Amino acid sequence: MSDFFITMSDTAFWRFMMISALVISSVAAGILIPQILLIAFRKRLFDEPDERKIHHSTVPRLGGLAFEPVIIFTMFILLVFDVHAFRFQLMNELGENVLSLSICVCSLILLYLVGIADDLIGVKYSAKFVVQVGCGLLFLFGGLYISDLHGLFFLYDRLPSVLFWPLTVILVVFIINAMNLIDGIDGLASGLSGVALGYYGCVFFEIEEYTFALVAFATLGTVIPFFYYNVFGKAEKQQKIFMGDTGSLTIGLILSFLSFRMANVYISTDHTCLSRVHPLFLAFCPLMVPCMDVVRVFIHRIRMGNSPFLPDKSHIHHKLLSLGMSQHKAMISILVFSAFFIVVCLILSKIMDPTLLLFACVALYTFLNIWLSKCIEKKKGLENK
Repeated sequence: MSDFFITMSDTAFWRFMMISALVISSVAAGILIPQILLIAFRKRLFDEPDERKIHHSTVPRLGGLAFEPVIIFTMFILLVFDVHAFRFQLMNELGENVLSLSICVCSLILLYLVGIADDLIGVKYSAKFVVQVGCGLLFLFGGLYISDLHGLFFLYDRLPSVLFWPLTVILVVFIINAMNLIDGIDGLASGLSGVALGYYGCVFFEIEEYTFALVAFATLGTVIPFFYYNVFGKAEKQQKIFMGDTGSLTIGLILSFLSFRMANVYISTDHTCLSRVHPLFLAFCPLMVPCMDVVRVFIHRIRMGNSPFLPDKSHIHHKLLSLGMSQHKAMISILVFSAFFIVVCLILSKIMDPTLLLFACVALYTFLNIWLSKCIEKKKGLENK
């Protein structure tokens, strides 16, 4: 069998590894999540419904416990296979990227522990914020930072460290919280994460950054069975589960890691479909929908005189629900819009000034929300007649 893998071309071998990462993580998470459900119901570890939440049944929120162990398990199993197949390609790739990968694992461990504590006993937001800032600082030590805006906001020169250090920390914290706050209806956070992870996996594979493609596909495989239990599981049959802060913080950190890595990758002219794409749009376009929604919600809360950190029902999925959509239809609508947004950003970033494109994206999202608000007001007016 080893002779077969030795004779495989590099592209075929890495394609096999990507598929294996997806399958192994899906199977492992599919086995682990029912066990988490069993423990959660036996120990009565539930997310209790209240007036702010969409669900009306007691549902465990410990699905995120499966994420980090399964991802790490998958990566090391593939490393063992790589060695036994006498390819040593993954081992060499891991060695070349050991610093950034080590920083990612350290950050994951920190957020994973904080997420577990928050899901079980509750953790103050200030404490979570401090840990997230610490993860952003770790990114700097791992060489993961944004030091060049490539013409965004008309800045073409390398930024001084006094600017790109805080910018990096702010972006890491922002992305983590964006994925945490968008987790409001069944399948939305995992669905948006799945779209982004599939995108990152395919792009990293295309540009031959295979280690990071494996991370993306291993994480995607972990999210798939969770998505099934979260969206299609029945609470009355004890089959439904939420990812909780453990899951959303873990996914947010991994998406931050992948996006920052992609922002620092040189795209050669051999990859004609990607070479002219603006580096920051290439790296962050899969995250723009949840990020823009968080900014809009924060501004809305401040305008209403409320704390931007206090939860309410002003997210885009709440607006779609107010129009009479079911959770599933609202979730699918946002996922389709996110995929559309990715394609449009990639195409337009080749021909538009990046600053104008960013303003156009924000304007489009703003007008969409204004239109939804007017539709909601019109619906309420008709109901009151």
